[in-house]
Amino acid sequence: MNEQNLTVLTEFILMGLTDRPELQAPFFGLFLIIYTVSVVGNLGVIILTKVDPRLQTPMYFFLRHLAFTDLGYSTAVGPKTLVNLVTNQNTIPYNWCATQLAFFILFIISELFILSAMAYDRYVAICNPLLYMIVMSQRVCWVLVAVPYVYSAFLSLIITIKIFMSSFCGHNVIRHFYCDSLPLLNLLCSSSRDIELIILIFSAFNLVSSLVIVLVSYILILMAILRMNSAEGRHKAFSTCGSHLTVVLVLYTTLFFMYLQPQTNHSFDTDKIASVFYTLIIPMLNPMIYSLRNKEVKGALHRLWENLPKLPM
Repeated sequence: MNEQNLTVLTEFILMGLTDRPELQAPFFGLFLIIYTVSVVGNLGVIILTKVDPRLQTPMYFFLRHLAFTDLGYSTAVGPKTLVNLVTNQNTIPYNWCATQLAFFILFIISELFILSAMAYDRYVAICNPLLYMIVMSQRVCWVLVAVPYVYSAFLSLIITIKIFMSSFCGHNVIRHFYCDSLPLLNLLCSSSRDIELIILIFSAFNLVSSLVIVLVSYILILMAILRMNSAEGRHKAFSTCGSHLTVVLVLYTTLFFMYLQPQTNHSFDTDKIASVFYTLIIPMLNPMIYSLRNKEVKGALHRLWENLPKLPM
C-alpha cells in the first residue's frame, strides 16, 4: 500500500481563489486587468531605464532589477491563476508545480535584497554624494544584484528539491491558488520537520536581514537630512527616497501580516487575500509608485513618447 502511494502523483488540484462559480468570471476580468497592467508597467520600467541615457545611474539600475523581479514572481503565479479561473478543474502538472514554486521563491527573495541594495544606494547618494559614483561603481552594482540572485536560486533549489523528493502519499489537493511551500508541506506523509525548519530559519533571516539593512540605511539618511541647512536640500533628499520607502512599506507590511500574525488567526481566506496582494497587486503598484512620484521617470517617458514618431517603422 505504501509503495503504491509513493508512485503515481502526476498532478495537483489547486483550490483556487474561490469555490463560488458566479465569482470566477468577475475575478478573471479583475485579475486579467491587474496582471496586464503589471506586465506593461514593469516591462516599461525595464525598457525605459535601459534606453534613456539620463537614467543610466545606479538608482535606475536597481529599479530595473526590481521591475524584473516583480515581473518574474507575478508571471510565475498570474497566468496559471487566470487559466484556472476559466476552467472547471484547477489542476497543475507535478513538474509545473515544482517549477512554479522554484521561480516564485527565486524572485520573491531576490526582491527583498534588491530593495535592501536600493536603500544602501540611497544612503551613499545622500550621505556620501562626492564619493557616490566611486562607491556605487558598475562592478559594485552588479555584485549587489548578482549575490541575491545566486543566493535565491540556491535556496529555491534546496526547498523545491527537498519538498518534491518527499512522498505525497496520493494527497494532491493544495489549499491555495498556486504552489506555495507551506500548503505543499501539509500534503507530505513523510516527516517534513527538516524542511519546515529550513523554511522557518531562512524566511526569518531573509525578512529580518533585508529589513535591518533598509532600517539602518534610512536612520543614517534621516540623520544626514536633519544636519542639512538647506530646506531645498532636505526636500530633494526626501523626494529621492519617497518612492523606495513607499514600496518597502507596502511589501513588508503585507509580508509581516502574512507571517507574523498569531497561528490562531490564520485562515485560508485571509492568507489568500494577503497572497493575492503580494503576488499580483504589489508588482502592479511598484511601477506606478515610481512613475507617479519620480520626475526623472516621467521625463524619460515623455521623451520616449515624443521620439516615437521619429523612430523608423
